[in-house]
Amino acid sequence: FLTTNKADFVTNLRRCLLFNIMANFGELVLVIGDLHMPQRAADIPAKFKKMLVPNKMQHVLCTGNLTTRESHDMLRNLAPNVHVVRGDFDDQQNLPEQKTVMIGAFKIGLLHGHQVVPWGSLSALAMKARALDCDILISGHTHESAVTRKDGIWYINPGSVTGAYSPTGGGDVPSFILLAVQGEKVVCYCYKYNEAKDSVEVSKTEFSKGE
Repeated sequence: FLTTNKADFVTNLRRCLLFNIMANFGELVLVIGDLHMPQRAADIPAKFKKMLVPNKMQHVLCTGNLTTRESHDMLRNLAPNVHVVRGDFDDQQNLPEQKTVMIGAFKIGLLHGHQVVPWGSLSALAMKARALDCDILISGHTHESAVTRKDGIWYINPGSVTGAYSPTGGGDVPSFILLAVQGEKVVCYCYKYNEAKDSVEVSKTEFSKGE
């Protein structure tokens, strides 16, 4: 908070308070993906980087397309539990195509999304969710953030944190998602960077297991 700009001070204070409130709610899970640095994007927006600091989250779930070892190392510095799947532009063969993790009472499926055809199709994703037997399915590839419920399963797409171009027509709007998980309840915060206003916009969705 060492700043001479009052507006920056207030903004930083609000962000700090929000993270503290969510931390009290439960485990914090950063959902992020499709960085494509440096091929399609130079960097993560500065306002995002100020928020994504070490020791605030317990978990990172990444939908892939980090494309570089440096991006992977950056995620490893953010939280003690980092799960990454391989995107269609990742060269690291040791990364899994998909995986499941348990956080709170939720079994969460994670994959990049290029394997699901048509890309971004909720019906196609539903088949994958049933195959993985998960409560929440996280996927990327379209570069468009989304939080959707279908037949008791939640589908989360964090978009591209850099706003990287996508041949599917998505991208341009940098975004990521933060989950606050406590037992059978989740509060989902979607962060989008508005370049024209140089501001971060936040929307919230709450859900419980079995809804």
